[in-house]
Amino acid sequence: MMKFLFMILFMIPFCLKKKMFWMVQMMLFIMMFLFMNLTIMLGNYCNFSYMYSCDMMSYGLIMLSIWICILMIMASENLYKNSFYIEFFMFNLLFLLLMLFLTFSTMNLFMFYLFFEGSLIPTLMLIIGWGYQPERIQAGMYLLFYTLFVSLPLLMGIFYIYMEMNVIIMYFLKFMMLDYYLLYISMIMAFLVKMPMYMVHLWLPKAHVEASVSGSMILAGIMLKLGGYGMMRILFLMEKVSVKFNFIWLVISLLGGFYISLKCFCQIDIKSLIAYSSVAHMSLVIGGIMTMNYWGYMGSYILMIGHGLCSSGMFCLANINYERLHSRSIYINKGMMNFMPSMSMWWFLLLSSNMAAPPSLNLLGEISLINSMMSWSWVTMIMLMMISFFSAGYSLYLYSYTQHGKFYFGIYSFYMGVSREYLLLLLHWFPLNVMIMKVDYVMIWL
Repeated sequence: MMKFLFMILFMIPFCLKKKMFWMVQMMLFIMMFLFMNLTIMLGNYCNFSYMYSCDMMSYGLIMLSIWICILMIMASENLYKNSFYIEFFMFNLLFLLLMLFLTFSTMNLFMFYLFFEGSLIPTLMLIIGWGYQPERIQAGMYLLFYTLFVSLPLLMGIFYIYMEMNVIIMYFLKFMMLDYYLLYISMIMAFLVKMPMYMVHLWLPKAHVEASVSGSMILAGIMLKLGGYGMMRILFLMEKVSVKFNFIWLVISLLGGFYISLKCFCQIDIKSLIAYSSVAHMSLVIGGIMTMNYWGYMGSYILMIGHGLCSSGMFCLANINYERLHSRSIYINKGMMNFMPSMSMWWFLLLSSNMAAPPSLNLLGEISLINSMMSWSWVTMIMLMMISFFSAGYSLYLYSYTQHGKFYFGIYSFYMGVSREYLLLLLHWFPLNVMIMKVDYVMIWL
């Protein structure tokens, strides 16, 4: 794992030179393909170097992180054209990738906490530095305070585990069993806020609406996955307490997911609608992890990767429209089929993946999650039906509203999609729908 760490570190000087924008992207592509060729042992840690290694779960999420960072560069061509602090932007992006890479690959719980919180700083920079409206400062504060308020208890919890167990390596914690309620609450809340669970989700729509396209992509693509990853690693440690209390989070998530799905129909901002749909999807992931069974873990992992690609792609589409019309209002972005008929196909493809249509990873993930929650209790069926139905509902609502109807007459100049944008969308959609061919990898890794 060290070779990739050093590769990212040695890329940083390139950011500070002029005219190196696409060069860094090419180097990230090379890194991605090198990472894809790693030998991975199923169900075990491998590729050890110092305290860093990866198992199947880390592997998929690191790969997603590198991929989303590559696509962020591709989506941010506008910054490059206007030369808007582009060197700092690239530095920020690589620093963020470094933090994410270390978060997913470290085996030490304290180091995990350090990098988990460290990824907050570059994200904040992306929102405050390259966001659109003046409210971005407030959005940044929301993000900061929601996340930091619950992260101190997590740190205390990690120290307590070290004091009790004298070990802090994740692999060895698998064989421990702790039965402390307060520890359980303090460890899990940080991840539930990061997911975000309903009731502590308010920072997410705000951050998304104010962030630039790259900020939205990394938030939707990776940041929400940190919470799920953390929970999957931590819950093993406290099985006794989890069995008693997990139903609370599961019920909140399912009710919240249903309520948020309805709230999606009230949105007039395209980005806001996509952000709320992320909360609805993540509520299913929380439910799956909380059942603590095999199907739940599989489904959560698959849906996290599927949602990372799908949501990121939809934010790209929203940005493509924003660059043309300088508005994200659903009332102004109407009748786009008249102007960009081929972009209409991409809207359809990504929104159909968002509502879990085959052959996307989202479908596989949702089937596994429904399986896991139904085996836990048949009562969850009611909410799961509602969430699945309304998920299709708001996806179709967004599609029909933006693509059909009479276009806004205030538009005075317009241009079609350019090849870079089509490639960007293809690189989101292709892995999302083709990885279903190799589903054996993600289904047998525990």
